[in-house]
Amino acid sequence: MLYWLMKWVFIGPLLKTLWPTKVVGAENIPESGGAILAGNHLAVADSFFMPLRVKRKVTFPAKSEYFTEPGFKGLLKKWFFTGVGQFPIDRSGGNAAQAALDTATRLVKAGHLLGIYPEGTRSPDGRLYKGKTGVARIALESGGVVVPVAMIGTDKVNPIGSKMWWPRRLEVRFGKPLDFSRYEGLAGDRFIERSITDEIMYALMELSGQEYVDIYAAKAKELLAAEAAGVKPEVPAQPSAKDAARVPESKVG
Repeated sequence: MLYWLMKWVFIGPLLKTLWPTKVVGAENIPESGGAILAGNHLAVADSFFMPLRVKRKVTFPAKSEYFTEPGFKGLLKKWFFTGVGQFPIDRSGGNAAQAALDTATRLVKAGHLLGIYPEGTRSPDGRLYKGKTGVARIALESGGVVVPVAMIGTDKVNPIGSKMWWPRRLEVRFGKPLDFSRYEGLAGDRFIERSITDEIMYALMELSGQEYVDIYAAKAKELLAAEAAGVKPEVPAQPSAKDAARVPESKVG
């Protein structure tokens, strides 16, 4: 109930008024059943503008810090992020990360729409970075299709480091669903999971028009920080997303 109040009464009308958004490919979202909306990640604003343009409820994993801050401010944050359809995810690794994947898988199996950012964190420079394989694990274990989602312009609305949101025209592009049922029973195979993830990232690259970089966004942030400090580490040449998406023949069939 809180989600729909936030979407249709409190936040939704304001966002639609101040940030007119073009929507392409909304018909690619399944009308029922579990599915994964896998998006590029340019800004915090992505998690607000994309669900607003989807008729069904979209649930996102979010940093656990949004839900655990003490005091009245922390209570308001927890209420707000719960209201916009987000659930906490511990990104510290180990069992906590697995528990988050299990929760996401259960949601899709139960027929929900799961929103996820395969890059794991926001792009530091507007480019598209290597995806983490959690999205593939969820797809394989839940049986849900993956709908690539490209957000265009949110980095201009909500630039990294800015607390202000600036008026801009936005676009949300929903791509054709990707069905990985041909790999049923292969969850846990790291080669298959990597190939599936790279196929999703290639679809996102084509949909968004972003330049693809085959390193993790978190690593890219480290490199940019080092460069800002006057250190210039060498970064090896990276394959294209299309090359990375090729599935090893020995692992298929």
